[in-house]
Amino acid sequence: MFWLRPCCTLLIHSGFWILNSGFLHSVSLTAGIIARCDNMPLMAGFPLKNEPHRRYNPLNGTWVLVSPHRTKRPWQGQQEAISEFRRPSYDPQCYLCPGNRRAGGRRNPLYRSTFAFDNDFPALRPRSRGKMIDDLRMTIDDCENEADLSGPIVNRRSSIVNRTEAPSSKTSAILKAMPERGVCRVLCFSPRHDLSLAQMTVNEVLRVVEAWMEQHRDLARRPYVNHVQIFENKGEMMGCSNPHPHGQIWAQERIPLLAQQESNCQSSYFNRNHRCLLCDYLELELRLKERIVCDNEDFAVFVPFWAVWPFETLLLGKEHRSSLTDLRVRERRSLARVLRETTARYDNLFRISFPYSMGWHQAPGDTRIQPVHHLHAHFYPPLLRSASIRKFMVGYEMLAEPQRDITAETSARQLREQPPERFQA
Repeated sequence: MFWLRPCCTLLIHSGFWILNSGFLHSVSLTAGIIARCDNMPLMAGFPLKNEPHRRYNPLNGTWVLVSPHRTKRPWQGQQEAISEFRRPSYDPQCYLCPGNRRAGGRRNPLYRSTFAFDNDFPALRPRSRGKMIDDLRMTIDDCENEADLSGPIVNRRSSIVNRTEAPSSKTSAILKAMPERGVCRVLCFSPRHDLSLAQMTVNEVLRVVEAWMEQHRDLARRPYVNHVQIFENKGEMMGCSNPHPHGQIWAQERIPLLAQQESNCQSSYFNRNHRCLLCDYLELELRLKERIVCDNEDFAVFVPFWAVWPFETLLLGKEHRSSLTDLRVRERRSLARVLRETTARYDNLFRISFPYSMGWHQAPGDTRIQPVHHLHAHFYPPLLRSASIRKFMVGYEMLAEPQRDITAETSARQLREQPPERFQA
């Protein structure tokens, strides 16, 4: 049964209103973002802490099912092994440590800070030999064999097909492929094999931030590059192939799916409201404070209202910046501090080196400040209840939509309660 309270926080989307957790204030924003409304007879008092509900993500236009009543269910499923091994500061077998030979055969310099190099096994190449493929008569094997697509296409199940023949409209609409150019780089955060961002000093993390900026500036300058994706996979659970502290930077010709979804939603919101979506959202979260994990004068980290992963966080700058290269000197140091603090709180939660995938979303293409795109970073950690129990995206999540048990508010409180300095092993 629903009952009224004088105030509450709502999620408004296409006329469907959801309460956040407690109070009602005035509706001033349009559909698509969390808003507040004063003394309106809506679904006030809906118990989000205990009842199943869906939350809308205005940043990518999707929904997540939240089932907080399931947090008490017993777990008899898979438990991850927890590594107790303490890594040395230098590993002669590590292909990222200074002076060592990499898997591709080249030797690393004796670097003393950050070190970036072109990936020896890149997912993208700067030159592409192909053209658009949209013909059923072109087989996947032909593509994988890197046929010269500028000439006739050879299909193993038929005779040679000339590209001047127009494919049927049906096959053109179903089977499509296109070449993709790009550059993949690796960025070592430190010469020390045994560190992570949480264990580095602020000055050391600052050098990582400045290396991100330098790499983004260099890659975005290439005429064909329209998207630069900076990311880090940390921990074996996230598929990281080497424990040496490092991240990756992929620059490519076309804007990939998830970044394009966010870009479209930010553009739509700006066109409707003449304001930045994430600026408005940040203002709201700073006022409510219930999902904030930590913040400083320039940045804030919080568990977003629509979080999918149990301890997912969103890092936002308090000033509107479109790209890492827009950051002022003070903001760079502030970012280093908040990155170090966020990762330390993660580690402190279960007293382990917390696994996650994190990455930056910036304005596409060049580095000019844009009113639509707000620089932000996502942290996606897989752990759920403990260091050995992870969240699996299976079944309903693969076939319907994302689902989570623990609420964003509970996750934020647990992270907020952790010390800002990493525990000492």
